[in-house]
Amino acid sequence: MKVYCPLILLVALLTASAAPADLATLFTNVSHTAAMPRRPSIIFIQCHDLARGDLSCYGQTNFQTPNLDVLARDGVRFTHYTGGADSAATTAQLLNGKNSPAGRDELNLAQRLRKNGYHTGLIGEWSLPGKPWEHGFDEFAGFLRDDEARDYFADGLWRYAPNAIYDTNSNRMTTYVGREMIYPNTGGRRGKYLPELFISAMNNFIRDNQPDFVNHYRPFFLLVNLPAPRSALVDQDEFPVPTDAPFTGEAWPQAAKNRAALITRLDAGIGRLFEQLDKIGMTNNCAVFFTSSSAPEKFANTNLNFLLPTADFRDPKNSAPAPLPMLAKWPRKITGGQVSSLKWSPTDFPATALDISYSKPETNFGGISVLRVLDGRSQTNMPSDRVF
Repeated sequence: MKVYCPLILLVALLTASAAPADLATLFTNVSHTAAMPRRPSIIFIQCHDLARGDLSCYGQTNFQTPNLDVLARDGVRFTHYTGGADSAATTAQLLNGKNSPAGRDELNLAQRLRKNGYHTGLIGEWSLPGKPWEHGFDEFAGFLRDDEARDYFADGLWRYAPNAIYDTNSNRMTTYVGREMIYPNTGGRRGKYLPELFISAMNNFIRDNQPDFVNHYRPFFLLVNLPAPRSALVDQDEFPVPTDAPFTGEAWPQAAKNRAALITRLDAGIGRLFEQLDKIGMTNNCAVFFTSSSAPEKFANTNLNFLLPTADFRDPKNSAPAPLPMLAKWPRKITGGQVSSLKWSPTDFPATALDISYSKPETNFGGISVLRVLDGRSQTNMPSDRVF
């Protein structure tokens, strides 16, 4: 007999509390005493179809994103970060460190970090061949396909959760793999808003996998692919959101109110992340990156564009990438208030993450590490032909 005991990502979202599943979990929060400097954990958050001008730290004035402004204030704001042609292409670059697919015997970033002792997790959208747990991720909660990720009130998410099922026959914990129901959204109900559910799942992952004496201060790598605010598939003026507050009274089209509300709700989620890191004492030993996997197409309703620069929109008739927001914060390592014009892309992140984790370079990664810029130094090894 097997008893399903959801553990780490969604358990605290749908219930007020849950019993821990193994001995290590029992002691997860015993001590938050700061340890000697160790390998930092790494959190990489990327939205979908979010432009630089959607954030007030990049000049948006119609609404504010105060928590992301803090990320810019306390870290570095890049002005020339570009992704792939779409979200899937960007994620592939982010993991493989190059524009081409990974070879059969090549390790991607998640696999390499896991091999080097990191616990790895993915929350949100996958949209690549295979399954995330086949490509280096120890845990997963989200969507496997792009079409699934368009439903912000879906009644289920795919889960890969090791040690989540208790087998009474063997008296051992086994792995849960499958689609887990979100009952508040069944029957057409809209009880759980998934962009915020993913934020809560992110914080639960951080809480349950924080480096401590029980797990030998094991760091983690968490990739969060938020399928929002994105452009709607058919009608580009649709942006599902539970409420248009605080923009209900604005003299904007309804879709503009919804999009602004959606972005400010995402910003509030970043504030919750900072609170969680501070609560468990991880603020100073965690590198946080925030970006977008792709730029939005120019909206048919011009009122939705919110005065965004033309260069920030993706041209569906042209595969040339558009500049994206990129913010990075790592207290005691990144000097706050920096603005960098370095031209870099997702292909450079794997090498950068390996540098952050004190790991040796991976020969199949084609990008370069930008750790020197994060440190406030000059980037001396940027290829001369790097043009976006």
